[in-house]
Amino acid sequence: MAVENGVDFEDYFPSMVERMGREGLIMELCNGFRLLMDGERGLITMESLKKKSVALGLDDDEIVCMLREGDLDGDGALNQLEFCILMFRLSPGLMDHNGSKQWVQQYHVAIGE
Repeated sequence: MAVENGVDFEDYFPSMVERMGREGLIMELCNGFRLLMDGERGLITMESLKKKSVALGLDDDEIVCMLREGDLDGDGALNQLEFCILMFRLSPGLMDHNGSKQWVQQYHVAIGE
């Protein structure tokens, strides 16, 4: 467990890969994406995150930072691939894992997103 800026952080993604396998982790990330996305647009938006912000414990500044950090195509929202890549990037353990970015890209192609 790491402590940064007084916040305890434990990276559970590597242990999830061990328990669930690569495909299981990607499926869980996709489930998380669906929970946060705007159902009409199929994207995670500022508005969809604001609706969930109480449960997530995020304020507006944190939401804006998350969207900026993950928004690779500059449209102001996160699609499923951008969300999964962001989650991988936020996990030091997964970033250290050989081939983690390829897992996301391979799965993205397989589901036809």
